[in-house]
Amino acid sequence: MLKKFVKKAAFTAGFTLVELLVVIALLAAIALIVLAAINPIEQSNRAHDTRFAADSGQLISALERYYAARNQYPWVNSVISGAQTTANVDAAYPFISSHNAGIGICGPTCSEDGLLITNNELKQEFRNRDFVRDGAAGSSDTTKYVLIGKGAGSAASVYACWVPLSNSIRQKACAESDVYTISVGSPNRTAVAPSTCAAGTWNNTWYVCLPQ
Repeated sequence: MLKKFVKKAAFTAGFTLVELLVVIALLAAIALIVLAAINPIEQSNRAHDTRFAADSGQLISALERYYAARNQYPWVNSVISGAQTTANVDAAYPFISSHNAGIGICGPTCSEDGLLITNNELKQEFRNRDFVRDGAAGSSDTTKYVLIGKGAGSAASVYACWVPLSNSIRQKACAESDVYTISVGSPNRTAVAPSTCAAGTWNNTWYVCLPQ
């Protein structure tokens, strides 16, 4: 009698196959909800955009400090090999990858310090930023670049622009009309209409810029 009771208790204390399947299904549903909330790809893209924004801000500040101290930018009349140059500070500076020697992060090659680093406007470690390395490597992926450009005139701002990856940054920039089409080699930024960037897939020639 005791053996029968023990066997019955052991059997009734366990889970049936149906109950196990229900528990597994619930756990899977919870996992999907958590992943959707966390969205690791979006988090990674947002971290990328935050890093590019911070580095772009540092670069713009360094260029403005260099200008304030010398009344010119690193690219003006530069004699550094490979540098994109202008004849004077008022001339427009066509957008170009920030690894170019004219910007002042890199020297003739990116194994050498540029003028912003040798003049203590940026730390040497800035030369190892991924957008500098990828630019020097000639990547065809526009999302890997930070472009620097300036309009004509002494009052024109210097801009640092990059292609955002995160949906949240894209949507915010689109809603605030801060999205631009940029072509390397041109000093112009063409605003993208909010209705255009909100309507479809993000175009990798659409940039956000600092200063806004």
